Amino acid sequence: MMGYTFMLKKESNYAFIDSQNLNLGIQKLGWKLDYKKFRVYLAEKYGVKKAYIFIGFVVLNQSLYDRLQEAGFILKFKPTIPDADGKIKGNIDADLVLRTMIEYHEYDKAVIVSSDGDFYSLVKHLYENSKLEVVLSPDMVHCSSLLKQTAKEKIWFMNNLRDKLEYKKKNAA
Repeated sequence: MMGYTFMLKKESNYAFIDSQNLNLGIQKLGWKLDYKKFRVYLAEKYGVKKAYIFIGFVVLNQSLYDRLQEAGFILKFKPTIPDADGKIKGNIDADLVLRTMIEYHEYDKAVIVSSDGDFYSLVKHLYENSKLEVVLSPDMVHCSSLLKQTAKEKIWFMNNLRDKLEYKKKNAA
């Protein structure tokens, strides 16, 4: 009698993360994201093999960059410049869209992490071509209505993930 082994094909999905939008969205909810837990969550829930974080480069944030890389994220830096008010700006939208399209044939489906309506065209293209796994919006209230309409049933909100993904300081013994 022959034995048959059935293997479920695990998707090879990639995540494209708008770091500023994610960070500010979670802050508005009043908690801090544990990036190690978030990376595991992306892998287990959405089959994410590569997770790109698009982030403005600021020399003083090197320890943050190190922690993100240790958690398994691939960092894509954007040079930053001060705006008219002296606030640091590093708009990553075009970089995220470009990387998503450069890697288009490398992944099965994309996970987009943002609430920003500027990603409407990208999400629309991915959705129409069956390449969108999910849009993970950091905050339901502040998510672009355009993004909600475009992603349709493939948008999920991180509001209810606090118990699973919140950073908790370890108690000193």
